[in-house]
Amino acid sequence: MAVLKNIAAIAKGMSITFKEMFQPTIVENYPDGPGPLRGAKFQERYRGAHVLQRDENGLEKCVACFLCAAACPSNCIYIEAAENTAEHRVSAAERYAKVYNIDYNRCIFCGYCVEACPTDAITHGHGFEIASFNASNLIYRKEQLLSAAPAHLGANEVFNSADVAGGAPALPVPGS
Repeated sequence: MAVLKNIAAIAKGMSITFKEMFQPTIVENYPDGPGPLRGAKFQERYRGAHVLQRDENGLEKCVACFLCAAACPSNCIYIEAAENTAEHRVSAAERYAKVYNIDYNRCIFCGYCVEACPTDAITHGHGFEIASFNASNLIYRKEQLLSAAPAHLGANEVFNSADVAGGAPALPVPGS
């Protein structure tokens, strides 16, 4: 009797397999799709490549507190701090991150660094094309992570396009 139940279970599973085998395949048109994402679709909560944010005045938000590096379970964040001076102001605080590296060979995209940051300087962006054949290309430097302009001014044109279309300026206003 148990043998018949097993055969019936296998037959039921194989019937589902054969039924799905002849259905049309639904795929995303990723590499050749339209728009800046080239047809890729993902959720808003997607955790992609990190972005170092700027404040309203265009200065860096990172104050080199090392909390993100301390919270990182894979130890992939390396920071060197430097002091701000009156003639060389990089951030609004006393210190700034002179060196800020993230090793994506080790990063597990857990989001602990984002949660630990008291100034919201580091966030997860929506960048998803970071694969490389060379492991040294996966160590992102501060210049690669830093956003071009404050996020509220449409620095990320791919994901803030609705805000820009709604009247927000696409580039920082001179003198702000």
